[in-house]
This record gives sequence, structure tokens and C-alpha cells, in this order.
Amino acid sequence: MLKRKRIYYLIPDLPSAQRMMNDLLLARIEERHIHFLAREGADLSSLHRANLLQESDIVHGAEMGLAVGGATGLFAGLVAAFFMLSGSGLPWGGVVLATCLLGALFGAWTASMIGSSAPNSRLKPFRAAIERGQILLMVDVRYDQVEDIEQLLRKIHPEAHLEGTEPTIPAFP
Repeated sequence: MLKRKRIYYLIPDLPSAQRMMNDLLLARIEERHIHFLAREGADLSSLHRANLLQESDIVHGAEMGLAVGGATGLFAGLVAAFFMLSGSGLPWGGVVLATCLLGALFGAWTASMIGSSAPNSRLKPFRAAIERGQILLMVDVRYDQVEDIEQLLRKIHPEAHLEGTEPTIPAFP
């Protein structure tokens, strides 16, 4: 799997966004790597709309839940092994491993459910512009394409504003 970078653009209106979508497709960027986000109620039916993974904090929540749940499970397993199994002579490594894994899974699951209802924290800088009616384009491109795509869009879409790149795209694009 090739690593990708996410490029962010703010686009003033729907016709510009449609032209950008077409130009990205002509530049051989697959539709599944192009995501548009607009304010509530905007008609993006002609564009590839951002989905739950791009709009919410589900990925960040799962990552945090995995770490916190795993640490909590490890601690609980160590405490259980120390107090319950220390004098019994039974192997405690399995208990610690099981509680660590169960804690990590439970933490990832619960935190991702919470994150699915929270707006994506990475998109916070764009919220005001989106509410004013601009459209956010998130396009995921291979590392070796970033400069070419930025130059292409700068040349043929001066109305769009490059907002920067994210070093790596989320784990589940």
C-alpha cells in the first residue's frame, strides 16, 4: 500500500468544486481519494462527499481508546495477578495479557463510538469557512504526486485556496 498525503483546499462555490473534481479525475486521482465537505444542507450530490471517517473523530477516538484501554487493562491485569495469583503458583502472564487485550479492544470500541458523534478535530481550522458557504476539498495523493497536483490546481483553479497538507492520512481513509 502506497503512503499518501492529504491536501486541503477551500473552494468558494459548487461550480468550482465540480470543475476541481473533474480536473482531479483527469489527473488520474481516483474518486475514492477525493472528499468534499460543506455546511449542513448543501447539495453535494454531484461530488464525492466526505463520509463518517472524514467528518467525525472516529479514528482519533479509536486510537486514543486503544492506548488508554490497553494501559488500563495492563494495570488491572497486574493488580489482579499480584493480589489473586501471587501465592497460588499459577501462571499470571496469561491473565495480564488477556486483560491488556480486552482493555484495548473495549477502549477502542467505546472511544470510537464516542468519536463518531464528535466533529473531526483535524477540520477545526476550516469550520468557520465551511459555515460561511465555502467547500472543503480533501484529496489524498501519493507522496510523489503532491507537488504536481498542487501546481496543477494552482494553475487552473486560482479561485481555490490551498490550506496545506497533512503528513499522513488517517489510518482508515
